[in-house]
Amino acid sequence: MADTISAERRSRNMSRIRGRDTGPELRLRSLLHRAGFRFRLHAKDLPGKPDIVLPKYHTVIFVHGCFWHRHKGCRNATTPSTRAEFWQAKFDGNVDRDNRNRAALETAGWTVMTVWECELKADADRIVQQLSIEIREAA
Repeated sequence: MADTISAERRSRNMSRIRGRDTGPELRLRSLLHRAGFRFRLHAKDLPGKPDIVLPKYHTVIFVHGCFWHRHKGCRNATTPSTRAEFWQAKFDGNVDRDNRNRAALETAGWTVMTVWECELKADADRIVQQLSIEIREAA
């Protein structure tokens, strides 16, 4: 199926996709802060620049979008029908990088947690409650 918008418009849309300070990330940060957690953001000295770093608990949290990071079983993890090979290579690269970063952080002694966009949308309060328990247990 052909794209329904011009190449210029598609390019503009894609260029506006952000890698940090996304809606789900801002929501989780707000809820964690309200729960009493203090954290750093996007620590450049750690593999993968985790979205949220809780140094006191030696824990990092990645907030992953289901589409870009391929959340298994999620209806949002679709593959575009045009240029499917390109997209599959892109998605595979993202997942491989996520796995390498997770392994490097765990090897360095960090507890790594991942929050998926769809889960945060569905029940943010439950996610934060669960994270709070896991963070404190990991410390």
